[in-house]
Amino acid sequence: MTVEPLGITGIDAIHYYVHDLDRMREFLTEKLDFSEIGRSAPEMEERSGQRARVFRAGNITLVVSQPTQPGGRAWRWLRRHPEGVGTIIFRVADAQRAYALLDQRGGTFIEDVETYEVAGGKCAMFNITTPFGDTTFRFVERDEHVVGLFPGFQLYDAPKGGKNRFGFDRIDHITSNFQTMRPMLLWMEQVMGFRVYWDVEFHTTDVAEDAETGSGLKSVVVWDAGSGVKFANNEPKRPFFKKSQINLFGEDHRGDGVQHVALTVPDIVGTVTDLRGRGVEFMPTPGTYYDALPARIDRLGINRIDEDIQVLRDLEILIDGDKDHSYLLQIFLKEQAGLFDDPKAGPFFIEIIQRKGDEGFGAGNFRALFESIERAQKAEGRI
Repeated sequence: MTVEPLGITGIDAIHYYVHDLDRMREFLTEKLDFSEIGRSAPEMEERSGQRARVFRAGNITLVVSQPTQPGGRAWRWLRRHPEGVGTIIFRVADAQRAYALLDQRGGTFIEDVETYEVAGGKCAMFNITTPFGDTTFRFVERDEHVVGLFPGFQLYDAPKGGKNRFGFDRIDHITSNFQTMRPMLLWMEQVMGFRVYWDVEFHTTDVAEDAETGSGLKSVVVWDAGSGVKFANNEPKRPFFKKSQINLFGEDHRGDGVQHVALTVPDIVGTVTDLRGRGVEFMPTPGTYYDALPARIDRLGINRIDEDIQVLRDLEILIDGDKDHSYLLQIFLKEQAGLFDDPKAGPFFIEIIQRKGDEGFGAGNFRALFESIERAQKAEGRI
């Protein structure tokens, strides 16, 4: 079934809720080299019971909020979940049109379209609930010359903190985990107008049929063809459902929700080299992955790559693709709980990706990520 597009033009921002805003500011500006470009106005902080800062690198905008008193949205989120993505904000060409289409398709609105004066003009926005646990979607339309952020936020005269030396450019995709994803997929298709882009499923018993434990997943990527916005979505696969790292995410997150966000860079080798030098930790990849990599590159049809395999091994960068000299490179930071040595920081993590002609999702790397998370959970005695 083809559904009329909502007129999405991109991901405007990610809104993230934290217990410790200063810790997250330090991580984003001093480790990832994001700039801090704005903050919540004092009157908004008093009204909402939370304070926020806005960070940007390239076309990536992150709003990070910390509760200052009970009752606000961030406080309610953190009462139910560890730190995580509370709102995904989409840019749309026409907020009223998007609202009308969602209304026709049974979208559940938190409020009607509201128009606000911001620096340089006006913006119109509204929010809806979603099947992504407690994560909501916001839709924002801005006048062409708007330079402001969101209502109640102040843009600094000059950015603070980092300079985006790594060249972070855009959000490549957002990945979420579900106990069961079929209702979400139907909602994304019939309400949001997204379509299936890619899918894969596997299980550790695929290569060890007599295993007495293990875990697996099914994954489906959906996209908005007009904007290229992509959502990757996972659910556990039997047998050993309760031991699946997808199910364990749900236990840690206390429900369905966003597992990670992938950010693009132009030079992943240089980025990872510098980030490791800054003390940023990544999920481990076993040496056997790289022992088999030359044969795998030939088997996939990539045939040749520009990078030295030993350098990829040293940095633990993954590679995948499906045709001659067309591939992607990716790596996954440790979960926030591990990065900050704080369980309340939660299971969310960041992926870094460089696309060199391949627009897929790398089934082999999906398995490598899956197994990397599983190894960490085994080390913690959870599997």
